[in-house]
Amino acid sequence: MSAVRPRVGHIQFLNCLPIYWGLVRAGALLDVELTKDTPDNLNDMLVAGDLDIGPISLVEYLRNADDLLLLPDIAIGSDGPVLSVDLVSQVPLAELDGARIALGSTSRTSVLLAQMWLEQHHGVRPEYFTCPPDLTAMLLEAQAAVVIGDTALRATYDAPRRGLDVHDLGQAWRDWSGLPMVFAVWAARRDYAEANPGLVKDVHTAFLRSRDDALAHVDEVAATAARWEIFDADTLVTYFRTLDFSLGSRQLQGLVEFGRRAGYDVDPVFADV
Repeated sequence: MSAVRPRVGHIQFLNCLPIYWGLVRAGALLDVELTKDTPDNLNDMLVAGDLDIGPISLVEYLRNADDLLLLPDIAIGSDGPVLSVDLVSQVPLAELDGARIALGSTSRTSVLLAQMWLEQHHGVRPEYFTCPPDLTAMLLEAQAAVVIGDTALRATYDAPRRGLDVHDLGQAWRDWSGLPMVFAVWAARRDYAEANPGLVKDVHTAFLRSRDDALAHVDEVAATAARWEIFDADTLVTYFRTLDFSLGSRQLQGLVEFGRRAGYDVDPVFADV
């Protein structure tokens, strides 16, 4: 690419593994300066200009769209259940009015989705507070919790056995809106993309190749991940095949509709790649 490597973010959650697995296989990580961190920290770094390209939660993209350009056809979302974005409740939804709900501190889009779904769709107005995403600790202080990522994936399978209600927020949005849910997008800073269009194109191409390579070898990806994760390979295959890593016309409709319901009037602009 260049002697000056683009500063690129990487979310250390399982849902991002297929985006980066192929980069490792191809050796493309040698061409970027990779920063691994939680979604909220990566959001802040991209907005502040400490990263050039990276994943960003949908909410933070909507808030900062003037400074960012979307990378085409790459995102993390779902068109139905997502398995790793949950509202876990100890009581029926109707009983959450005025109740305490714990919000995992690493989530922004999922938190807003849960709030909108409860308040606009169910007429429920809980009391929210933010805390670290440890489900057991959260439910000691609250009637329900919003969790994402690996914590939520564990809850999807374990929480019902504990007598808890698990509401998959990807499915909730699909039922409510009729559209796919986009939880995170990949974007480049507008100033960086305008100054370095070739580098942005190279990074984007590498991401797409990595994703496509991983999805073509999803059994191998899952088997590799299962060596260090608590989930078995079959669970991970199901998870990776459930996620939607695309950003086509229907996903864009879902993105814009989410923004509209959240009060953001954004017309997405893509990087010229």
